[in-house]
Amino acid sequence: MKKIGLLLSASFLALSLDAQIQAPAPSPTITMSQQVGLTDVKLEYSRPSAKGRKVYGDLVPFGEMWRTGANSATKLTFSDSVQFNGKWLQKGTYALYTIPAKDEWTIVLSKNTGNWGSNGYKMEDDATRFNLKSAATSDKTETFTINIADCANNDAKIELTWENTRVSIPFTVPTDAKMMAAIKSTMNGPSGDSYFAAGRYYLESGKDMTQALAWVNKSLEMNGEKFWMLRQKSLIQAKMGDLKGAIETATKSRDMAEKEKNMDYVRMNEKSIAEWKKK
Repeated sequence: MKKIGLLLSASFLALSLDAQIQAPAPSPTITMSQQVGLTDVKLEYSRPSAKGRKVYGDLVPFGEMWRTGANSATKLTFSDSVQFNGKWLQKGTYALYTIPAKDEWTIVLSKNTGNWGSNGYKMEDDATRFNLKSAATSDKTETFTINIADCANNDAKIELTWENTRVSIPFTVPTDAKMMAAIKSTMNGPSGDSYFAAGRYYLESGKDMTQALAWVNKSLEMNGEKFWMLRQKSLIQAKMGDLKGAIETATKSRDMAEKEKNMDYVRMNEKSIAEWKKK
């Protein structure tokens, strides 16, 4: 019995030595992806919290290189070339560094993504560097947050928010160039869907509305009338100043959407019809 007891004690001791307590990370890591136009943007960073401390000018000193988060360097990956402050960078992964100041920050995108924080940072690795004004916020943000905001077809902003400060970093993606190349290459014998996609893109980008209308009409001819396609046609007609035609098309779109029980399109069309009738 003593031998059995000793064996059990030894087993429990071994288990206790091997066991580890998993505690919450003080600065948890987050990975997120966002499509901007036709470009995939991936963000990886760790999120420290204020925890009652003064952040900027204290925890994060003014005038010093900051990893823009915690732990390893914050990373941004782009599936296409991307433009920051007028300079185009090749597609790939970059480390995001910043130098905070009271009213203006220095933004740095580095080609070296292997550093732990800012340790090992070298200016010769910079892909680009520029300055931006920071903005005060009325609401306090406890945990450091990076968000990809204001996404449009050709641009968006990387927003850094912590404590009562926000920094918005605008960037541009090559959606227009890619779309125009795709339209050019497929217009020799496109499908109805391609005509519709081209017309919708011209509408959203404020390009030639006459061409946009011609493409959407061609799509309707090839695919048959669909309420979501008629909706786009009515918006093009309104842009061209043909409000009577826009109302007629939107009315048809609304009625078809109602039969399909798509109330979102019913509401959108009714709102547009009411606005156009006032003009």
